[in-house]
Amino acid sequence: MAKLHFHYGTMGSSKSAQLIINAYNLNNQGKQTEIIKPKTDNRFSENRVDSRVGISADALVLENLNGYAPHADTKMLLVDEIQFFSPSDVDALVRIADNTPVIVMCYGLMVDSNEQIFPASRRLIEVGAKLHSMESMCQMPGCMHLASHHLRFDANGNVVRAGAQIAVGDSNYKSVCRMHYNQMYHGISQKTK
Repeated sequence: MAKLHFHYGTMGSSKSAQLIINAYNLNNQGKQTEIIKPKTDNRFSENRVDSRVGISADALVLENLNGYAPHADTKMLLVDEIQFFSPSDVDALVRIADNTPVIVMCYGLMVDSNEQIFPASRRLIEVGAKLHSMESMCQMPGCMHLASHHLRFDANGNVVRAGAQIAVGDSNYKSVCRMHYNQMYHGISQKTK
């Protein structure tokens, strides 16, 4: 079995819910888990992983993974919002996966709202993490395509095309398909034959 995994998807693809469910099931089987999340992620609570479906789990909140080591009896380490960690933090996770019996499961976003890959997500690909795409539907009314992109909106409902890569929160975002992203972000209209 692979020791380092990256579960990625758009906002609303149940990444955090799946992390919580995995931890619950393993703990019920007597297999110790640890959940960590970056300090940057304080949307819902300071020391919990919270899912929009209403479930949550306690988490260790860390600024970075310098000096972090899982407990001796931990079987699986679950990392939420991996995109907010750094590439060197991913390297620390690689060392855990390669040098201990712990399986490392990372959950997060692949790209930001400007189609730029997050540095930690890129590093997971570079180091050969097993990739797991988590699917969700486009949030535009009537669209039944899979969501692949995020649109960020300002307070007036305008698409944001610049700014910091990390902006925590989800009330100003929509997960959309590529067609709606191109229409709204780039102004590219759909061609019909």
